[in-house]
Amino acid sequence: MDNNPISCHLLGRLYTVDGKQLQQQYKDFLSDFHSWGQKDHADEWMLFEDNIGPSLSIDETALSNGELYTIVTNKEAKGGKKAIVAMLKGTQAEQIIAVLERIPVRKRNRVKEVTMDMAANMIKAVRRCFNNAIRVIDRFHVQKLAYDAVQEARIKYRWEALDAESQSIEEARKNKQSFQPEVFSNGDTLKQLLARSRYLLFKHESKWTASQKERADLLFPRYPELLKAYNLAIRLGKIFTICKSKQVAFKRLAIWYNDVEAAGIDAFKTVARSVHQHYESILNFFDNRSTNASAESFNAKVKAFRATSRGVRDTTFFLFRLAKIYA
Repeated sequence: MDNNPISCHLLGRLYTVDGKQLQQQYKDFLSDFHSWGQKDHADEWMLFEDNIGPSLSIDETALSNGELYTIVTNKEAKGGKKAIVAMLKGTQAEQIIAVLERIPVRKRNRVKEVTMDMAANMIKAVRRCFNNAIRVIDRFHVQKLAYDAVQEARIKYRWEALDAESQSIEEARKNKQSFQPEVFSNGDTLKQLLARSRYLLFKHESKWTASQKERADLLFPRYPELLKAYNLAIRLGKIFTICKSKQVAFKRLAIWYNDVEAAGIDAFKTVARSVHQHYESILNFFDNRSTNASAESFNAKVKAFRATSRGVRDTTFFLFRLAKIYA
């Protein structure tokens, strides 16, 4: 049972016994939960220093009721046994540092690379605790910032369209007339066009469906700034897929940054500032093409395990079972 995330409720259903009673029996008698060395502090932090490796990931996840935990994982474990290096309640840099500094310096100095997002708390903790490690900003996090900026522009136009339609309806009512919104060739009204364009803006045009291509042909001529934003997001993604070296990527990133400045799109100015501030860690991706995908995958496993357990009622016991599987 310790090595399989199947819940006691499912086992109970399988063997036609009471799932809650089975879980209580496992907790109190069948497992070594009550003699577990980390039981007293597990809900605040868990540490498995022997699981440390040369390549780590750091990320955050929510266990229950939005309570955030920071998780440090060893990439070599590939999300299986011995994956968890540390797990702690909270996301503040000092909280993370206090736990990671319990690992002997000689072990921490063996870490050569840590992948993460742009969160300042993560960067500070990694800089303090892993002096010899190269920090790599996750490329997918950078791309997400760009796509979020595109969506921000789309949402702004949608609210404008909704406001304009509301005013037109009000004027028609005053004049005792019926209001008929403009309907495009694909059957969308303007507000529908902007709402239904959400997904096509996340994809390269080569992956659009026929209906998405038709929608894009209607959308972009009406909103050329949205087309600019979309092209900037796609170009940023291409830098990570096409470039083979830091030098080439640096030049392309500099050109992209200048084009963002020239475009004058407010949401993208924020993205450009973030990229400029972290460009060295972003470019470190091209050393080994490392991403934080393993951390995201592990977070998904934690959420799936939480779902099979029907939520987290006893945090310490949940973490004990998680540790049995992944630590």
